[in-house]
Formats: sequence, structure tokens, C-alpha cells
Amino acid sequence: MQMVGVRELKDHLTHYLSMIKKGENVVVTDRGKPIAILHSLDKTEITATPEQKLASLTKKGIIRLPSGRKKLDLTTKAVTVKGKPLSEIVIEERR
Repeated sequence: MQMVGVRELKDHLTHYLSMIKKGENVVVTDRGKPIAILHSLDKTEITATPEQKLASLTKKGIIRLPSGRKKLDLTTKAVTVKGKPLSEIVIEERR
């Protein structure tokens, strides 16, 4: 695991990104104190945020994110609809 200061990371970002692509972890420090760990999207943790999980799925080619500049809003609540559940409607249509 490589440790790098913020300034060094900024000055040589492409070098450290290539290390991360090869599977290495990089610990970022600010004035000698660790503040972040950079790692490949292949190592997305169970506790990752929805944005991190979406980025990981995108890298694996499972999904494709919208191409616009609009930020993803993952806080929308589920829509409730009156009437029969959708599963019942689908079963009826299949008969």
C-alpha cells in the first residue's frame, strides 16, 4: 500500500491512477495524517454508498449511467399507486 501526500497526488495523479488500475491501494495523507484510501472499483465494499455501487456496476459493464450533466438523485421515494398490485395485473395478462 502506497502512501502519498495531497500535493504529490495532485502533481502525479496519472501515475497513481495507473497504480490503482493495477490493483494497488493508495493512502492519501494531509500533513502526514491519512484522510482517504483510493482503490479500484473492483473492490467496492458492502458499506459503499449507492453512488459508489453504481460506479462499480458501470465499470463492470452491467449498467450504463445517464450521459447528461445532471446529477443523479438517489433520494426519490417509491411511488404508491391505488388498485391491484402490478404482480397480479401481470399474472392476469398472462392468462
